[in-house]
Amino acid sequence: MLDMALVDDIIMRALKEDMPMGDITTDSIVDPHAACTARLIAKEAGVLAGLQVFERVFRIFDPQIYIETYCSDGEKVEAGTLIMHLSGNTRAMLKAERTALNLLQRMSGIATETSKFVEALRAYSTKIVDTRKTAPGIRYLDKYAVRAGGGTNHRYCLSDGILIKDNHIKAAGSIKEAVERARAAAPHTIKIEVETETLQQVKEAVEAGADIIMLDNMTTDEMKKAVDYINGRALTEASGNVTLDKAVDIAKTGVDLISSGSLTHSVKAMDISLKFE
Repeated sequence: MLDMALVDDIIMRALKEDMPMGDITTDSIVDPHAACTARLIAKEAGVLAGLQVFERVFRIFDPQIYIETYCSDGEKVEAGTLIMHLSGNTRAMLKAERTALNLLQRMSGIATETSKFVEALRAYSTKIVDTRKTAPGIRYLDKYAVRAGGGTNHRYCLSDGILIKDNHIKAAGSIKEAVERARAAAPHTIKIEVETETLQQVKEAVEAGADIIMLDNMTTDEMKKAVDYINGRALTEASGNVTLDKAVDIAKTGVDLISSGSLTHSVKAMDISLKFE
């Protein structure tokens, strides 16, 4: 479920960027009372995400716009699928079009990529999760799109989860010291995750009482040894240049989670078109 107050904030910032002083082309050419209809069509196969966001952009310009939606977020569609019909003020439609499509295409691209990982890992208990490698300012939508694609969210931001990374460890002096400081300062409801790069660091993280241990840029052999050593004493998360072709081999090591920045940081937007009738 989307928080529309957050969505509206994202949309309004995007619109200020796209038309800070209006749409000079549309306002010069189109009669203010003209009306039109349009079709939203998938130009390639993929998983949809962001239909409510797409609609909201249009309703900001024309609250009376008529929208009939034939698909839903999380639904896989084929090329040529009719997703939506829209009827309303022509000026409003033209002004809303690009921002609405930018958000929908990016979100659907993320959902599509995530769904590929989910499908590849279907035979395993390992979950695919996202990272903070999102587009600045629209993380809320990026992470929603991951869920629409069947994935799971990692922490949303620096404020809602402790993840002790290599530079934190260097700053604190050791994994043990970093975990102890975090445990003393954090609420009891917050779990502590430690990033490790070697089996020795894994042992230190277990001894320090970490709740989650990230196995960063390890080989699958190293991951398997780490998972066997941890033996359920902490959740295990594989991370570091994870791509779709590596996901199954990583899952076979028995890790609980696989995190991949590729879900959001370099995703290809899904090709979706809005055509006036």
